[in-house]
Amino acid sequence: MKDNIFAIVGPTASGKSDLALELAQKLNSVILSVDSLAVYREIDIASAKPSKQELATIKHFGIDELNPDEKFSVIEFLEHFKKARNYAKEQNKGLIIVGGTSFYLKVLSQGISDLPKIEPNLKLEVQEIMANLEEAYRFLKSIDLEYAEKIKSGDRYRIEKAIEIYKATNMPPSQYFSNNPPQPIVPNLPIYEIAINRDILRERIALRTAKMLEMGLIDEVAYLEHKYSREPQSMGAIGIKEVLDYFDGVYSKKELKDKIATNTARLAKRQVTFNKSQLSIEFSGSVEGIKALL
Repeated sequence: MKDNIFAIVGPTASGKSDLALELAQKLNSVILSVDSLAVYREIDIASAKPSKQELATIKHFGIDELNPDEKFSVIEFLEHFKKARNYAKEQNKGLIIVGGTSFYLKVLSQGISDLPKIEPNLKLEVQEIMANLEEAYRFLKSIDLEYAEKIKSGDRYRIEKAIEIYKATNMPPSQYFSNNPPQPIVPNLPIYEIAINRDILRERIALRTAKMLEMGLIDEVAYLEHKYSREPQSMGAIGIKEVLDYFDGVYSKKELKDKIATNTARLAKRQVTFNKSQLSIEFSGSVEGIKALL
């Protein structure tokens, strides 16, 4: 546990949060959540965030940080990480990073290139280009085909950042990133992965989906839609988008439950693939195996 920081990853519903809470109590640590939905206030059931009691027991960062209509990106995540790390150091505590959005862990362990300063007039110019995403992607291909082919045509965030870089530096993004290589923020970050049988995971996902519906997921989404509309990034999350389709008559209540569970299982599969291919895992095994090591 170099720097008294380590991370726990695993597919959704694998027991990451419970393990982090137990280890935080045992190791006198605070927790940083890397979950792109739990970061939002008022999205409690859909995000399966820890209970109010659990949040009161152990100091958490990265939970209830933003309103649902605010954007969350790697920039905001790094601010949460700095806040959590500084607090842990001041209080002489460890820091456990846990969650399903492993891209942010990749940023911590492998780094991210510093972005140039974007002046307000340039931001406005790029926003005008971004008004039509198809045309914006074509523009990116015209200035940097190599970079454009590495990202999806619908990846609004990366397309916008790439065009901002070009406008600010007059350099194709691929050249800019080559000239400004990433530096690890937490070198040699120990990452422990919960490995779980696929059939058992599917059962856990089905049980969690049923529990979310019993707890009032439909009412929560109705409230969020009324207050924030369907436009915010957060309203496209699994568990929310299916309920919105249910409101539109696309699914029956039984079909809604099955659809959420199916889409959650697909997400879990993508998470496992990402963790295996993009992260340097120190240990992969059962919850008990991880507890024995730590």
